[in-house]
Amino acid sequence: MSLGRRVLGWLIVAVGLLAPGVAATICWAPFLASTRLRALFSRLPPFDSMIRTYVVVGLTASLPYVLSIGVVVMTAGPNTIWGPRILNATLLVTLCYVVGIPLLCVVGLPRAGIDWDPTGYGLSTWALVTAGAIWYATLFVVPLTILGLVLSSPGGW
Repeated sequence: MSLGRRVLGWLIVAVGLLAPGVAATICWAPFLASTRLRALFSRLPPFDSMIRTYVVVGLTASLPYVLSIGVVVMTAGPNTIWGPRILNATLLVTLCYVVGIPLLCVVGLPRAGIDWDPTGYGLSTWALVTAGAIWYATLFVVPLTILGLVLSSPGGW
């Protein structure tokens, strides 16, 4: 295999891994209107820049969805119906996001020494972070659910 084909193959893999994250990061950006969420991204490592940290977190947060679908496709046998497996993987990752992200942000980060909420982690902070987690998950749930339902239909794969 030539070097050009290998580079093209890796480029396709990189785009496939990052493109969903880029789209989700852009669609989630209106949440940055909240000063609390801007404070969160300002205090998170690895950068001192809120924008760079936001982009890295947004891209990285998409990987469980993207990789779970990749695992479903790669582990499916030749006669496997992909739809239910895609729906199950999507449900599992979504539950982890909707429950885990608020717990991580409101309980875990302050205990780890990252104090980011100037209002004191009240009910409104829980609501804001939970709404953000639900919205981010929804950006993946809708297309993956449609894909799973189509692939579960009699004419699906």
